[in-house]
Amino acid sequence: MKAYRNYYLKKIVWFVITLQCAFILNFILPRMMPGDPVAGIVARMAQGMSNATGVQAVYEQYTELFGTDKPMLEQFIIYVRNVFHGDFGYSISQYPRTVADVIKSSIWWTVALQFPAIIVGWILGNTLGALSAYLRKGFDNVLLPISIFFSNLPAFAMAIILLVIFGVSLKWAPTSGGYGFDMIPNNSWEFVWSVIVHYQLPFWAIVLITIGGQAIGMRSMAIYELNADYVKYARFLGVKDRKIIMYVFRNAMLPQITGLAQSIGTMVGGALFAEIIFSYPGLGSTILTAVRGGDYPLISATTLIITIMSLVAFFVLEILYGLIDPRIKAAQSE
Repeated sequence: MKAYRNYYLKKIVWFVITLQCAFILNFILPRMMPGDPVAGIVARMAQGMSNATGVQAVYEQYTELFGTDKPMLEQFIIYVRNVFHGDFGYSISQYPRTVADVIKSSIWWTVALQFPAIIVGWILGNTLGALSAYLRKGFDNVLLPISIFFSNLPAFAMAIILLVIFGVSLKWAPTSGGYGFDMIPNNSWEFVWSVIVHYQLPFWAIVLITIGGQAIGMRSMAIYELNADYVKYARFLGVKDRKIIMYVFRNAMLPQITGLAQSIGTMVGGALFAEIIFSYPGLGSTILTAVRGGDYPLISATTLIITIMSLVAFFVLEILYGLIDPRIKAAQSE
């Protein structure tokens, strides 16, 4: 019990420290961007005003609203207090919308796109990798080069390839958006079908990238396990090959579960470029708009969400590893 307590306590301490550092950086770094984002709002609000005093009054009003007239330390204290109340303030680039409203309208598009794509890619990749290790010969000779090619392609490159082939050349799928530009979101079948059609290219761009990396990882681990001493010993004892294979692939799956947890934890960060390429209305497009507009409240909130998801995924993974494999817990608790 003491070993378990020390292991979990150490993980919790490091999680809290890392979260605090990430929280501070998520606040400071966006505010170090050059330029004055409030000036953009003032330029829009003060159109037609020729009175310099009036323009200055509008500017002072919005600097007070966004807190940019206060010292950085005071801004940070206010930010921490507001975040713990679920208040990320107003979006500068999409004012007068709040940051929470902007994120709420985009994060579900990202989750609905990337979570199924990662799961499908993980299942297909591990299945193909296992078959490649077990069958070898012709199947492996074909799968391995394809997997290496896909795994080394960044998400935006795969997105561009699919966009050019199926969107521009063959015109089988739309090239941008989450639904038709002439449609208003509703519960009709026409709108649902438009969402499904626009979903295809970004979905398969992420799936194909995921398949390549997972297939290579599963193939390597399965080959290693198939050549392990316990497999040779089991075959020497006459254990049926089907039962041996079950143990082999169960052992080979442990690192692959790590890859799945990492992909899920970073899903709103790793494949956002695919969303940007297809102008998909998820967090990728939201972050791009925020960066272009110097919208540091929105940048801080989105990057904080990505950071927390990644940290939670790795933390849960470490806890599960301590339960699944006692050797890890024993080694790290010493």
